Amino acid sequence: MRRVAAGLAIGLALMFGGCATKQPALSPEKKAFEEEDAYALFALDAEARGRYATAAQYYALLYEKAPRKEYRDHFFVNLLHAKQYEDVLTNAKMIEEAHGFDPQVERYRIQALVGLGRLDDAKKAALALVAKTKAKDDYVTVANIYALEKHYDTALKYLESAYAIDYDETVLDKLAVMMYVNLDRKKDAIALLETHIRMNGCSERICKRLAGFYSDRNDVEGMLNTYLRLYDSHPDPQVAEAIIRIYSYKKDMIHLQHFLESSHADDDLLLKLYINGKEYEKASRLGEALYKKEGDPAYLGQSAIFEFEGAKDKTDPALIGRVVRKLETAVKSDRDPLLLNYLGYLLIDHDIDPKAGIRYVKQALEQEPDSPFYLDSLAWGYYKLGRCKKADEVMQKTLRAMGGDQDDELDRHLEAIGRCLKKQKNKGTE
Repeated sequence: MRRVAAGLAIGLALMFGGCATKQPALSPEKKAFEEEDAYALFALDAEARGRYATAAQYYALLYEKAPRKEYRDHFFVNLLHAKQYEDVLTNAKMIEEAHGFDPQVERYRIQALVGLGRLDDAKKAALALVAKTKAKDDYVTVANIYALEKHYDTALKYLESAYAIDYDETVLDKLAVMMYVNLDRKKDAIALLETHIRMNGCSERICKRLAGFYSDRNDVEGMLNTYLRLYDSHPDPQVAEAIIRIYSYKKDMIHLQHFLESSHADDDLLLKLYINGKEYEKASRLGEALYKKEGDPAYLGQSAIFEFEGAKDKTDPALIGRVVRKLETAVKSDRDPLLLNYLGYLLIDHDIDPKAGIRYVKQALEQEPDSPFYLDSLAWGYYKLGRCKKADEVMQKTLRAMGGDQDDELDRHLEAIGRCLKKQKNKGTE
């Protein structure tokens, strides 16, 4: 590496000391020499592969033949990546001697001094540079050097000067972190970010930083308000997840539901909230919308069930027909036992087609043979067909599966089957 660096220095010395300095400026479109494009590709390839010393060598050759500033800058940047700091200093000095002072070259020299641990020299050069340029990045460089020396109060002043130039959020982020972490001025850091957000909006970087500060302080409300503002401007799924987690942690289901209704960040969760809140009309509409959007028959089935559950008049033939058709469509693709049983029970209870209803209920029982609700549906189906003895046999199994739990509908079925058995016994039939 030292031999390569020495070669680079010699090449540049020839360039800056000879006739190359007299070459006219080149237009961006015109190639300075035939192999320029090829060398540029080699340089970019080496850079991409992390072979920075090799990339620097190619850029030195390019700059020697085509003295463009971009080649010069790439040369220095790759030397810095390769940590060849002495070579940066050597070449920076040669450029200054040949062409005079250049702020950008001076910046490379300061970075090299920092890399070598020569902080006093770096600080002296950085202070002189910022006095000349008043540039934002140069203020930041001075701040970084003071921070390396752990002089955080002084570093903060230079960051504040940099931020005052154009309210750059990258500078603001450094400023806030230094306040919060290094100077333990946590409230000031939060107030600074809050002020910036009110004046300039809730950018992803700044709002996430603010939310992180609130999280560190266990300020749940602060986190929530920050994420809500961020979601308004950046509706990102990860931000939505954070909002949902916070509302869930607070057990604030009302505001969680409002957020989900306005954002549709998690329609599955919204559907569950509707169901838990027994808002069946909303659940039905959302289920149908999800079916149209995603084509999942489970949503169509749920939409049908909640349409029926939410209806005021459950005897309306149009309603029943509509719900049955939806369920028949759903169970063609989704053999969910809940849907099968619900469809079967509707066909049985409303005397639409008890035999077909029994077939659907049996398909549900194949998957969950001990379900008392599915067994009750089957018993009711046999009752509707007049097979009361068979209905009673299934009902006894249902009662055992219930384990003594009470259910009004089951009691109603049990009484009806008992009356049927008594009537058939008196007639001498089944």
